[in-house]
Amino acid sequence: MTLPVPRTLLLGPTDLRALVEGVGLDVLMDELIHALTVALREFDESVLQVPKREGFQVVSDPRPSGTMGWMPALRRGDSLTVRVSASLPSNRGDSGLPTLVASHSVYDVKTGHLVAVMDGVFATALRTGAASAVASRYLATPDSRVLGLVGCGAQAVSQLHALSRVFRLEQVLVHDIDPDAARSFVRRVAFLGLDVRPTLLPDLEMRSDILCTATTVAPGAGAVISGHALQPHAHINAVGSDQPGKAELPLALLRRSLVVPDFPAQARLEGECQQLHPDHIGPDLATVVQQPEEFEGWRERNTVFDSTGHALEDHVVTRLLLDHARRMGLGTLVELEALGGDPLDPYSQVRGEAAGRAESPRRATGS
Repeated sequence: MTLPVPRTLLLGPTDLRALVEGVGLDVLMDELIHALTVALREFDESVLQVPKREGFQVVSDPRPSGTMGWMPALRRGDSLTVRVSASLPSNRGDSGLPTLVASHSVYDVKTGHLVAVMDGVFATALRTGAASAVASRYLATPDSRVLGLVGCGAQAVSQLHALSRVFRLEQVLVHDIDPDAARSFVRRVAFLGLDVRPTLLPDLEMRSDILCTATTVAPGAGAVISGHALQPHAHINAVGSDQPGKAELPLALLRRSLVVPDFPAQARLEGECQQLHPDHIGPDLATVVQQPEEFEGWRERNTVFDSTGHALEDHVVTRLLLDHARRMGLGTLVELEALGGDPLDPYSQVRGEAAGRAESPRRATGS
């Protein structure tokens, strides 16, 4: 009996567009926020192994430096999810591409087979926004009404979308060093139907109940907010720091706040936490979600979510998107690996012995 050759499911932008049209963007974000909350509450390192991000710094003078890295998450006995991403600030001016480019891959740990490959640009935006929403739900005051966004690039869109699903936002204040980016942001988030206003940075800091920083500030360039006139209860989601030497928040603000990293070992190297002595770093987000009563009193004080990106988030969003895609019959199945020939002869596939077993790519079918 000849066994079928395992195939790899490819999900591109066209498939994700159909997925969003079928599920709904709000429903998808709500599902992800819930799934991520559950995953953090149930997080067990003996079941899901998540090492810190590894990668390379990309230096190409006179362009700003960037990074390329990978983030794996191994679910024992099930699957390995790997996100490979590039954060290249020069993309916007040089090539017109997003400053963040990514892909997600899923492997079967029983066989090593590559199960699926999908776009990671959309997934990264979703999961980063959802993580801030989860952190803000546990650390910000429940009646927060004014959101401030510093940095009006791609990540700011999903930050606003996710937070609008958790809080009844009455006003959104935005600021960017590029006035055109701030103005275009109003158009990009018009689908949310919120009152979004470009404003001066001091006014934004003074009025925001929740504040998100999502910038491409260069390493060593200093903080992007002053932190002097913040509301005494303001919660900050710091999203932009992703490499050594890069920081968005002033040290004085961090020292007076409860700083909650997504992944402490990683945040100490490339997040806001790299500015702090380890004794001044608070619990990770999983601990806050698991023991919310321990941190209830911090809702009336300054808190910071140090969001460097967690492979747990990638695992959760990838699984959610793949589940919907399979249910809807989206994606293309391809024979990507040489698995159909003689397992003792690595040349059998290319010599033609297995040619009769090869098939053309085909669309996936729903179950």
